[in-house]
Amino acid sequence: MRSKEFTSIVAAIIILTAVGGFSFALDSNWAMIPLVLLFSAIIIFLFVFSKKLVAYLLDADVEHEIWSIYRYGFKPGWHFERPIPTGIILPLFFSLFSLGVVKLTSVLTYETRALKSRMAKRFGFYSYSEMTDWHNGLIGASGIISLLILAIVAYFIPLNVEYLAKLAIFYAFWNLIPISNLDGSQIFFGSRILYSILAVITLIFTVYAVI
Repeated sequence: MRSKEFTSIVAAIIILTAVGGFSFALDSNWAMIPLVLLFSAIIIFLFVFSKKLVAYLLDADVEHEIWSIYRYGFKPGWHFERPIPTGIILPLFFSLFSLGVVKLTSVLTYETRALKSRMAKRFGFYSYSEMTDWHNGLIGASGIISLLILAIVAYFIPLNVEYLAKLAIFYAFWNLIPISNLDGSQIFFGSRILYSILAVITLIFTVYAVI
């Protein structure tokens, strides 16, 4: 893991803690903040690890970074001078102006690249080393699936970690939105069928978590 990716993961944990713990801070329920920090770390590490594991099985590697937007149009000159850290600004903005009601958790994005072992084992020539959209979608889907499984486990284990389940569901829901280069976009272009199935299941989980 590169230092830039590690920094992005740590930043994601901090942002998720701020989003998930904002309402508790408003109620002066400071005892919940360390728990939210722990839950955030579990969610982010599981989300990252599951994608790295599936990527490894596909002879590829995944690198995560804070979600950012550079281009705002199709023409060459339609871009900002530097990338806007959307994964930091938007979650904090929505938390602040909704007083913690809206927990927007789109923080990280990922980029997949094939390893040399994939070139050798699967194709034999470097010119055929690119990952397909389907494989890239599978990698993204693994992160969403792992969070849904975590939510189920957290809900049924005999411990008071129901908020871990809710936070994991919210994280899966927001990252499935098919905009920019979020996981949802990469899954959608990898397989619309897979995306549709995950979207329906995640939506059901989210409605249950909200209610």
